[in-house]
Amino acid sequence: MNQEAFCALIIIVQKVILFTGQVKNKIESEDIFMNEKELHSLLKKLQQGEVELDDVYKRIKMLPYEDLGFAKLDHHRGLRDNFPEVIFCPGKSIAQIEQIFVRLAEQSDNVLATRADEVVFQMVREKIPQVQYDGVARLLYLRRSSKPCPGQVAVISAGTADLPVAEEAALTLEIMGARVERIYDAGVAGIHRLFDKMEQIQASQAVIVVAGMEGALASVVGGLTSRPVIAVPTSVGYGASFNGLAPLLAMLNSCASGVAVVNIDNGFGAATMALAILKARD
Repeated sequence: MNQEAFCALIIIVQKVILFTGQVKNKIESEDIFMNEKELHSLLKKLQQGEVELDDVYKRIKMLPYEDLGFAKLDHHRGLRDNFPEVIFCPGKSIAQIEQIFVRLAEQSDNVLATRADEVVFQMVREKIPQVQYDGVARLLYLRRSSKPCPGQVAVISAGTADLPVAEEAALTLEIMGARVERIYDAGVAGIHRLFDKMEQIQASQAVIVVAGMEGALASVVGGLTSRPVIAVPTSVGYGASFNGLAPLLAMLNSCASGVAVVNIDNGFGAATMALAILKARD
């Protein structure tokens, strides 16, 4: 294959990956699924003339998804994003979560489900004994390989009551291959506890700040470091905190520069944003 033909194929691959949502075909055969390593191997074989262009096209044209009827599994999200598709458990039946988790595990080394409970864990473990569960973070996960991500993220919680959200962020990052520095219970009521950890904060490439109540900690941290700060408001607090609305508005109105805000209790979203910051440095 000449260089022009190879470049044309790369364009085809990019278009297929970027516009998979327009493809409606249902996947019926497991051998068409590819991870990043397999795709690289296939393209290398094409470049070396070991396979024909038509054969490669047949393999890649069905990339989009696997249709389970109640869910369309994006097996190739890991090619376009920093991690394969993640399961959000609330709103799904236990049977649906189990089936989705098992199918994802057949195609990916690492699988993650957020906001899971003990019942879901027990059901999935019957099919996949290696699955792990963290009750604090409410994460159900399978980790069979790990590609280390350069850099470090500091995860700071204002209080112990914020730990479930903070641990969702921290453990998600670790599952995705990032190093995490945990700095817990360092809120503004005892701000000296934070000052003792400034060396760890400055050594990180991104900082996640998890806080309920009035949510002031994000502004404090944002004023102390040049690192990007991802603020996570939590629903922890008394009546006038309005289940996290008060810290959300406080963080959105932060006068500290370099502070971005995710949704209430969204530790997972903060983790994926921090991972994107780390990956952008590669």
